[in-house]
Amino acid sequence: MNHLEMAAGRSGGATQIPYYQSIGGECALFQHAFEQRLPLLLKGPTGCGKTRFVQHMAARLDRPLYTVACHDDLTAADLTGRFLLRDGETQWVDGPLTRAVREGGICYLDEVVEARKDVTVVLHPLTDDRRLLPLERTGEQLQAPDDFMLVVSYNPGYQHILKALKPSTRQRFVALAFDFPPPEQERDIVARESGLDTPRATALVNLAARLRALKGQDLEEGVSTRLLIYCGSLIQAGVPVLEAARATLVEPLTDDADVQAGLLEALRATFGED
Repeated sequence: MNHLEMAAGRSGGATQIPYYQSIGGECALFQHAFEQRLPLLLKGPTGCGKTRFVQHMAARLDRPLYTVACHDDLTAADLTGRFLLRDGETQWVDGPLTRAVREGGICYLDEVVEARKDVTVVLHPLTDDRRLLPLERTGEQLQAPDDFMLVVSYNPGYQHILKALKPSTRQRFVALAFDFPPPEQERDIVARESGLDTPRATALVNLAARLRALKGQDLEEGVSTRLLIYCGSLIQAGVPVLEAARATLVEPLTDDADVQAGLLEALRATFGED
């Protein structure tokens, strides 16, 4: 898919599809899941392109997208809606999940394992053949239209016994595993998104491979494609290479002074003294 491809907007205008470089058959699988009214689970490391992928597919399918960043305090009511006092009257206000169901949109729950347990409970009727969203407070039983889709994601590297999707929840979804792109594709992505020239984008990607090898040893997580783009953007804006790399490829990854020193040595070996 060319990143300049345009899709017809629902209002009749043209909507630019967010850039996403397909790695395998994920775009086709997403479309098939949408057409078969199946919920989708994306799993992969932070910053590997899961959110951009969903944005890209929502634009291709010409559906409104409601994205929710899940966290410890997220409740089912935050998704479905609640009664609020407005102009002296109590009014029901739909949450993002309810709006997506009513409109026939895509609801994307990012890092769903971070949400409270009552969130997954409210999702269950939407992820089987019923495709229902019960709203207990209003007494409604919303039937999801054919063009509604539920997509959730999480980072398996952060899972532990207190924050994991139960098998009864996981098995309600079609699943796609994401990882960082192959080097040549990641180079093209970094160059395109940051404006950096190909040789320096290649150097960044080669450095990322070295840093990712430290995952599970000195680093909890490897450097993400997102951070490589940030680094490239700063370099392209005129920030000295080592300064940009330290701000994007060292400080965000660790607070350990010894590990930071080792990462800086890897930077100097890649880029030389700046």
